[in-house]
Amino acid sequence: MFPKSKVLIIAGSDSSGGAGIQADIKTVTSLGCYAMTAITAVTIQNTTGVKSIIPINPIAISNQIEFTSKDIKPNAIKVGMLHSKQVISAVIKSLKKIKVKKIVLDPVMVAKGGAKLLNDHAISDIKNKLIKKILLITPNIPEAELLTKIKINSTDEMITAGKILLKLGAKNVLIKGGHLHSNQMNDILLNKKIVKVFKSKKYRSYNTHGTGCTLSSAITANLSCGKDLIKSCELGIKYVNEAIKSNLNLGKGNGPINHLNSITLNKKFK
Repeated sequence: MFPKSKVLIIAGSDSSGGAGIQADIKTVTSLGCYAMTAITAVTIQNTTGVKSIIPINPIAISNQIEFTSKDIKPNAIKVGMLHSKQVISAVIKSLKKIKVKKIVLDPVMVAKGGAKLLNDHAISDIKNKLIKKILLITPNIPEAELLTKIKINSTDEMITAGKILLKLGAKNVLIKGGHLHSNQMNDILLNKKIVKVFKSKKYRSYNTHGTGCTLSSAITANLSCGKDLIKSCELGIKYVNEAIKSNLNLGKGNGPINHLNSITLNKKFK
């Protein structure tokens, strides 16, 4: 099997392998694409929480993006953890240089426990500078609340938040509904022409570490292969739902999802 396309991932590393750039690589590879990386931070964490974050110098991040892309031009780019105003600025400059149109931003701003991972200056730069330069932003509800400064307790309020992000310059917004208390998953895609609700079964599991990273990477992988935005979101959501449904039970806290759910091994390997 040869890779169908090339994806550059700009994100932080998760030493436990469930989220961050490790989840991104697993997702992109499982979906049949070639993964490249630019690491923005090294986190020391496991399923019970984050012990520490070691930032990577913004110049080193830019060099990773530009030097890699100069040799192997990505078909699409996924952007994850950008831990400071300086890193956001460096990434914006590098994205402008390499000129890739299919860019998905997962605005990693809130830890699993609810703590903010970005200060207000960095959040302001994401709102006012970065989201205008990408194809799709994929906030969960706490992240959408931080970006829009409204409280979200329903699908109607998810749509209201999405429309605020469109007014800020976002081209497309996918708000993830996993934080709503409901028996059904509602993920909502908005742009100036459509409001599309993706409905799916909600699986009860403590093992959901890395779902946001995985979804944005799955969407990016599908976009990189030439699928349109709606189909890419639909397939990405299905991939994540199957990965949660597997209920891979690793670690003592919020365990990872099963990124291998899409892979069927050749008989000779069984």
